[in-house]
Amino acid sequence: MQTRELYYEDPMCSRFTATVTACQALGGGRFAVTLDQTAFFPEGGGQPGDRGTLTYDGAAVPVLDTHLQAGEPTHLCAAPIPVGETVDGALDWPHRFDLMQQHAGEHLVSGEIHRRFGYDNVGFHMGAELVTVDYNGLLTWQDLAPIEAAVNAAVWQDIPCRAWYPEDLAAEHYRSKKALEGPVRLVQFAGCDTCACCGVHVERTGQIGLIKLLSVMKFRTGVRIEMACGARALAVVNAQLAQNREISQALSAKPDATARAVARLQGELAELKTRLHDLENEAAARVAETYAGQGSALHFTSGLAGDALRRLCLAIFETCGGRAAVFSQVGNVWQYAIAAPEGQDLRPVAKAMNAALSGRGGGKPGFIQGAVAADRDAIAKCVSKMNF
Repeated sequence: MQTRELYYEDPMCSRFTATVTACQALGGGRFAVTLDQTAFFPEGGGQPGDRGTLTYDGAAVPVLDTHLQAGEPTHLCAAPIPVGETVDGALDWPHRFDLMQQHAGEHLVSGEIHRRFGYDNVGFHMGAELVTVDYNGLLTWQDLAPIEAAVNAAVWQDIPCRAWYPEDLAAEHYRSKKALEGPVRLVQFAGCDTCACCGVHVERTGQIGLIKLLSVMKFRTGVRIEMACGARALAVVNAQLAQNREISQALSAKPDATARAVARLQGELAELKTRLHDLENEAAARVAETYAGQGSALHFTSGLAGDALRRLCLAIFETCGGRAAVFSQVGNVWQYAIAAPEGQDLRPVAKAMNAALSGRGGGKPGFIQGAVAADRDAIAKCVSKMNF
């Protein structure tokens, strides 16, 4: 017997009574239960399946998920229910309503993008926090602002949702990335979007509440958009406002002036970095003077890494008249930079030193850089063995 699909007859139905028509053990304490009628939507069209409870004889059996099995809505239950038993079904309504908000919001966004740019929705995923939608064309963040404004205007118009199976599909104008045949269910928000869809949606766009487009990034040959609707969108906005308040307090700036305050700090930081760079070069020059004309030099310091370490090594190299090796203790490791005159190859030195001192690194024939996990005495002994 074909299950009566209450979720299509009335998407707002959250409670119903039904009779168990089959119950199959799946293993792992899970059971596949089918009913003569159900309001539980089975996963499809990018929309997750419903969850909730089926209650009989005072016992509420959790419905963990709902999916189609052999074309029938099948409830994944945490306990068996006898065939022929009458059950009272109750959806996890906040979960279902959230999914309907996300799905309806996606329709409005995809419809608006298709209208403006002709792009198709080629991927759709409802995550636990955000919705991602993939499109087969390029969009920028600047393109999203008018799209977001248009779809929220449609929300405020409170447009009704219509879902039907047309008798003559060819006569209908609907959005689809491929040709469809057979019985096709169309979902329409008049003036905004009409497309083929098997999901369930809010009755009117006003129930979506709010649509926020959160990001757009290059994905394959098109883009991926992250979005949130309804309570999810409100949660995102509240989280971002709370974060902005923290930033405004930390920077002693008004909430609407945090970007300017950050820009000011970035400018100050850039000036400080330039000053630090100059001071490091001055200090390196003074250290280099102490090795002038001494031949190959081995120097130990602390706190220098990366480019600052490289510049100190090269400054010593310019004055010493031989190879220059600088080791700088940073935390529990010694970072190193070694320079050699033209014609010498330091890469074998790096390989041998890394093996002896539990290090890693390398570079070009005349310059190597890396780090070792050894103490100062072990480093000095290793370097001396290399005829440095």
